[in-house]
Amino acid sequence: MAWILLLVLIAIALGLVGAVVKGLLYLLVIGVVVFLAALLLGVARFRRGGRRPVR
Repeated sequence: MAWILLLVLIAIALGLVGAVVKGLLYLLVIGVVVFLAALLLGVARFRRGGRRPVR
């Protein structure tokens, strides 16, 4: 879970820098891609979640 939150924070930082600094639009695009990857990882983790089988 910590990795997903870290990816979201990185995506937000890249998105803000890409949107604010002129000429760094590619950082905004990278931030969006990282955010989507974190979102997909989070969804996959919660779908797979649930109870773990007892040995």
